[in-house]
Amino acid sequence: MAEQGTDAGGSPGGGGPVWSGPPWRRWHGGGPPWWNRPDDDTRTRWPWRSTLAFTVFVLVGSNAAAELQQGDRADLAPFARVLLLVGALLLLWRWRQPVLVAFGTAATAMVYLGAGYPYGPVFLTVAVGCFSAIVAGHRKAAWTAMGALWVGHVLVAHWLYRWLPSAGDDAAGWGQEVVVVTWGVAIVALSELARARREQWARERAERAQAARRRADEERLRIARELHDVLAHSISVINVQAGVGLALLDSDPEQARTALTTIKAASKEALGEVRQVLDTLRAPGDAPRAPAPGLARLPELVEQAAGAGLTVEIEGEPPELPPGTDLAAFRIVQEALTNVVRHSGSRHARVCFGRGGGEVRLRIDDDGPATGTDAGGSGNGLAGMRERAAALGGTIEAGPRDDGGFRVLAVLPVRASREAEEDR
Repeated sequence: MAEQGTDAGGSPGGGGPVWSGPPWRRWHGGGPPWWNRPDDDTRTRWPWRSTLAFTVFVLVGSNAAAELQQGDRADLAPFARVLLLVGALLLLWRWRQPVLVAFGTAATAMVYLGAGYPYGPVFLTVAVGCFSAIVAGHRKAAWTAMGALWVGHVLVAHWLYRWLPSAGDDAAGWGQEVVVVTWGVAIVALSELARARREQWARERAERAQAARRRADEERLRIARELHDVLAHSISVINVQAGVGLALLDSDPEQARTALTTIKAASKEALGEVRQVLDTLRAPGDAPRAPAPGLARLPELVEQAAGAGLTVEIEGEPPELPPGTDLAAFRIVQEALTNVVRHSGSRHARVCFGRGGGEVRLRIDDDGPATGTDAGGSGNGLAGMRERAAALGGTIEAGPRDDGGFRVLAVLPVRASREAEEDR
């Protein structure tokens, strides 16, 4: 139908939301049916087709009702047809002006019944108008309109019938009022159910949007951490080697050449990893062209640190870890060694591995002393370490040692990280 509109709660990138509700709701494209869509969706269109269908049904049904009630009620005069047409066409505004439509359909129905015209589908326009008002949140207005229609019907059917068409009418039976009241209660109950469904769907849509924003924020932070770790380490190596090369350019050209070679290798590696991160951004659905770094590249990291003048001693065997934990462990070691190069006067560091109780423990020590006020790091690196560990349910402790130097201790739960990766 033309008035169904589009789903405003789609996922980022133009895809529709994943809907886990009952099958009848999935038939409507993952949300509630057209009569129960939010304000920013259905109100952008005019319900031409449904209004036309209601109009045809009311006019044809009233003609049939007039044939059945001939002699008991007044014949359908042109004025009656105008009232039926006005009441039906008012439904065209039921999404934009639900209160006006509720009172307008009730008023036209009251005039129609007061003129003695046949009972029939005239009540359908009131039902649809009040239904739309309740779904839109205008409950009191809809109840007032239906209550006013019922009171008016009681007055016409039991007291004012003597002075109103058609001539010779008798008072209606009170059992008829039971039918009218039952009809009104049914409309209210159905409308309240639809309103509750609509509010539930609006909450679910807001939760999906919030979850999408949260995933986007997490991805942004992940990319920021990757770029920081790659660039900070490589640029630190380049900075140290550039200083060595400048100092030895005249006195020891061969050593300066070695420094330039190290700079070239570090910059090449940094460019490769940055391209890998950017490729993930350009094509998020594609598999990465190269595997993510892990502890298997620890010897390469030690060699780069040696090129920057830092001797790294490895204690313990690097464990085999799930990909996410493996990447986090590698980046933590990389950032810790980068901080030693940049902020410590020590030229020696130790990386210790331990595992037990479903956890892997990483300890990176240097003997100091610190060479600046931001010993241990400028803050971004340590924050990135903590974010990586927290994402896996682990912890990071970083600070000066009692005997001098600096220590970074990471505890990463291997089992919890496997479950976290499976949920992604």
